[in-house]
Amino acid sequence: MIVRSATEADLDILAHLHALAFSPGWGAEEIADLGSGPGAFALIAEDSVPCGMILCRTAVGEVEIYTIAVDPAARQRGVGRALVEAAMTQARHDGAGEAFLEVSVENPAALALYGATGFARVGLRRGYYTSGHETPIDAVIMRRDLNT
Repeated sequence: MIVRSATEADLDILAHLHALAFSPGWGAEEIADLGSGPGAFALIAEDSVPCGMILCRTAVGEVEIYTIAVDPAARQRGVGRALVEAAMTQARHDGAGEAFLEVSVENPAALALYGATGFARVGLRRGYYTSGHETPIDAVIMRRDLNT
């Protein structure tokens, strides 16, 4: 497996991977909007085909993971871990000293992945996720120090 930087030509691939992991998934335009600002970057994991993506933004010494998506057929093979570690390497190179993210309290796989890659819970956003949910879902705020 390789992890590489995504380009504008990869927007449809990023959207496809996101739709495999989330309902509703983000479209190419939404990903382009999030990925167009200063410090934004996306990475794609590829085995023989694209199997995962991560979208982040680095600003003022911090990186935020906006989203990570792994094709269900490629789960439990280290794709998520490889994407997180590659993104943290990129963020350190771009000057970030710490990383943040929000993740649904109802996503145990993501919580386990982030815990296994050095993130710790630092807060909770009540009712953070509302789109596509009958009842709002809380989000755990997680942080990782990139200088250790």
